[in-house]
Amino acid sequence: MNQFSSFPSPLRRPRLRGVHRAVLFAAACALLASGCGGDSGTEAADRAPHKEGQQQRQQQQRGAAPAAGLPGMPPLLDPHDLYAADRPNQLSSVVKDFPSRVYVPNTESDTVSVIDPKTYKVIETIPVGAQPQHVVPSWDLKTLWVNNDRGHTLTAIDPATGKKGRTVDVHDPYNLYFTPDGKYAVVMASMDRELVFRDAHTMKRKKTEPVSCKGVNHADFSPDGKYFIVSCEFSGELLKVDTAKMKVIGQQKLPFEGAMPQDVKISSDGKTWYIADMMADGVWVLDGDRFTEPWLMPTGKGAHGLYVSRDSKSMYISNRGEGSISVLDLPSRKLVKKWELPEGGSPDMGGVSADGNVLWLSGRYDSEVYAIDTRDGHQIAKIRVGAGPHGLAVYPQPGRYSLGHTGIFR
Repeated sequence: MNQFSSFPSPLRRPRLRGVHRAVLFAAACALLASGCGGDSGTEAADRAPHKEGQQQRQQQQRGAAPAAGLPGMPPLLDPHDLYAADRPNQLSSVVKDFPSRVYVPNTESDTVSVIDPKTYKVIETIPVGAQPQHVVPSWDLKTLWVNNDRGHTLTAIDPATGKKGRTVDVHDPYNLYFTPDGKYAVVMASMDRELVFRDAHTMKRKKTEPVSCKGVNHADFSPDGKYFIVSCEFSGELLKVDTAKMKVIGQQKLPFEGAMPQDVKISSDGKTWYIADMMADGVWVLDGDRFTEPWLMPTGKGAHGLYVSRDSKSMYISNRGEGSISVLDLPSRKLVKKWELPEGGSPDMGGVSADGNVLWLSGRYDSEVYAIDTRDGHQIAKIRVGAGPHGLAVYPQPGRYSLGHTGIFR
């Protein structure tokens, strides 16, 4: 059910503090990576140098030279659309033969429920470590990592077979990301108050960056891969981190009393960052390059997860506290729809199907998973799973490589 009239005005600033009521955004150009090395291992990546050359020539004709990206990062397919590689069913050669599944980590059951998206039924339950929080695709797309936060381990799942593989000792792996060059995994060690950079394959610790904020949580990377923005949910803060130096270079407190930032996602044009806040009931709109004070766009109670549509034009925002999904039009930066689950619920984390037609979300407090039609917002199915379902992964998805979380593909 669409609720166009239910949106509060984005100009509202509930309980805001600080000197700024709104921030005007600089039109920062999306950065195009230069022709550096780095093989994504996919057919799309093989075509990238030719496309990059065309894009460079077009920029030169406009009098703008392409900026260099993080060394080793595969060039962007389109400097004006970070998600150009994520088009419907555009699966890489690495994953094209993998069975389509939805992997659901159940934090209170210490299991992963495996759903067949064709039948909307659980076909297997995999025991894993204590308190699995997220299922994360590896940078090379070949492995799914289950983050067993309190078990202090990562459990590998082979997405070609759906079977459990090795277990690796990793302390406090609340969430997991990968640097755009594919060299390092970044462990969000929430309780340890650390960002831990590890070898992306062996998971051996390379560098630890202590942080002063509490609850490092979610992240996303800039278009050139040179920095990433991190949310700190327990202290209401944001971090800006230099990718190559593996160092925090910026920190700010959100201007809302009791702020609790969650998912982080950059817009398709690379100019705007969105940070869901479950206590401010909306998303923060941030200029990542300048890292100035963001402004709040109200969406719904308990705003939590952020997911981009396959055409790069919409962002789906799960409002966990009210059982709804807000739809943000990315080009205009305006909220255009709100879909309400027919029986309520607690929509949390998830992902979009390979064809783009279904948004899958875990029901964190209701031991269920929701399948939502992205064309009209109706609930297709509700599936019972284990207790405390959290960061589910829809797999495989389009894209050349993964930046982590439940699937950030470029």
